Amino acid sequence: MSSILDLILDADIIVQAVMLILLLASVWTWAVVFNRLMVFNSAQGRDRQFERAFWSSENLVHLQKDLSQSATLGPMARVFVVAMNEWANAPKSNDFHASDGLKASFLSRVERSMDREIQIQLDSLERHVGGLANVGSAAPFIGLFGTVWGIMNSFSSIAESGNTSLAVVAPGIAEALFATALGLVAAIPASVAYNWCSGRVNRSALRLESFASEFALIIRRQIEQT
Repeated sequence: MSSILDLILDADIIVQAVMLILLLASVWTWAVVFNRLMVFNSAQGRDRQFERAFWSSENLVHLQKDLSQSATLGPMARVFVVAMNEWANAPKSNDFHASDGLKASFLSRVERSMDREIQIQLDSLERHVGGLANVGSAAPFIGLFGTVWGIMNSFSSIAESGNTSLAVVAPGIAEALFATALGLVAAIPASVAYNWCSGRVNRSALRLESFASEFALIIRRQIEQT
């Protein structure tokens, strides 16, 4: 551990800056990973709880009122509440009976409102995920820059001292390679975390879209029965 610390302290200021950037990027990556893990698990748990309440409910209006009093709703519950708010503003049943175009217009409005809410919820789930992709793609090149700079310093030391012994070359090469290693340490977890987060977001999107389709079908049946 002391040798690594010595490498950092003895490195050129530019290489130290590269190391600091990569260290901060690595810390940020893990902070995002743990944050998204909690967010994804919380959203999934609330969605499952809502699905049980939804399919066992005999009165969706009462369910909406109960959910409206809750400060912590999952993504699926928010989509449901938005659709029910549109349903509350629906035209009278006599108007539906008189105009098929009015039915289609209302259904289209409900579906658009659910689509907007789904996008809002997905944007919330996807927060900071794009940054993981940036870290995964940029960190190796930042580390490579530190490596090139360290090797340049090694060659400069050789030129100034006129000595090509290992004792002169090794420190600069070591700090250069350490910058590369830090770049990989930051990039690999970020790339893996990005793929994992993207998969979780995609599964959430499929789940929300499936629920929205089923609920739109329920509303359509209710309208057709009026």
